[in-house]
Amino acid sequence: MSLGRKLRMGMVGGGKGAFIGPVHRIAAELDGKIELVAGAFSQSPERSREAGIAFHIDPARAYPSYQAMIDAERNRADGIDFVVITTPNHLHLPIARAAITADIPVMSDKPATATYEEALELETLVKKSGLPYGLTHTYAGYQLVREARAILAAGALGSIRKVAVEYLQGWLSTPLEGTGHKQAEWRADPARSGKGGSIGDIGTHAFHLVEYVSGLKVTAINATLRRVVPGRVLDDDCNAFLRMSNGSAGSLACSQIAAGEINEVRIRIYGEKGSIDWRQQDPNRLVVKWLDKPEEIHHASSGYLTAGVRALSRTPAGHPEGYLEAFAVLYSEFADALIAWKQGEKNPVPATLPGIEAGVRGMRFIERVIESDQKQAWVEF
Repeated sequence: MSLGRKLRMGMVGGGKGAFIGPVHRIAAELDGKIELVAGAFSQSPERSREAGIAFHIDPARAYPSYQAMIDAERNRADGIDFVVITTPNHLHLPIARAAITADIPVMSDKPATATYEEALELETLVKKSGLPYGLTHTYAGYQLVREARAILAAGALGSIRKVAVEYLQGWLSTPLEGTGHKQAEWRADPARSGKGGSIGDIGTHAFHLVEYVSGLKVTAINATLRRVVPGRVLDDDCNAFLRMSNGSAGSLACSQIAAGEINEVRIRIYGEKGSIDWRQQDPNRLVVKWLDKPEEIHHASSGYLTAGVRALSRTPAGHPEGYLEAFAVLYSEFADALIAWKQGEKNPVPATLPGIEAGVRGMRFIERVIESDQKQAWVEF
């Protein structure tokens, strides 16, 4: 399927000092299906203009606000095909609402919104509109995460008995938010981040990874939150037990005060016949261990991978692909779904691309972890 041109993207956020905005831009453009043509890159009109210059877009399409961008672009013959949201969490719903109301599809950084109630509102908007909506749970784009998912879906490991996921960072081991550090400031501010600190920023990734790979749903949580750095308002450390939909047990750990850790994402799933083990810092290797035969190492881009996974490869085996490529997988799937939607197909977003359901469950995770911590008890999901 093709439109005979690249899809035109309008970005909100991603100006000077941003981390995730430039990542979205690079990933979106990697496969040649999408181009950035417009944006409201900052709440400061001048900074938005400067970002537009840096991104080499038409200066007239570097807007002072997201609403100005949506109002102008919807009336252009060459207007944007979708909006990507790369702002702090408190702006996710207002931007998505404005875009959807203007009949413009949305790709959003996670979490979907700042609160669970907002996520439910967004779910209603998305379903009523019928517009494609995607959520960039990055780790779902890695080849070997997809391979692990396929192995589990095929039942190769037998009945799942235990899951363990962790996402550990150390960058907030000191009160960085008090030093003028832009990324730390908004993440430590409940008015912009929402109710969750580490659980909202990285815990939602770990939670999504468990359900995405295992194919199971979390049905209950028993969690403990901590605020380790003095004066910090939001949590910076979490340990949780999980109960899965098949009755198996799980554990989830996320922390931003794990000194020395950079971005340690790891998932292990144990079945009756064997297990899988994947780490984001060694993303091109998936370890499959068996009860009664030697362990296997699955390498990215190899010919023996599942057909759908092999299709994600951009380079031959042994030429590592990482974070940006995983991000790009999600954008490529979104682009294909958006083209199909424009050509009349209903509900074209594939199950492999996280969408509004993942967004709602991610916000539910934050709410339930906080409730469990307050009650110091198991809570039903």
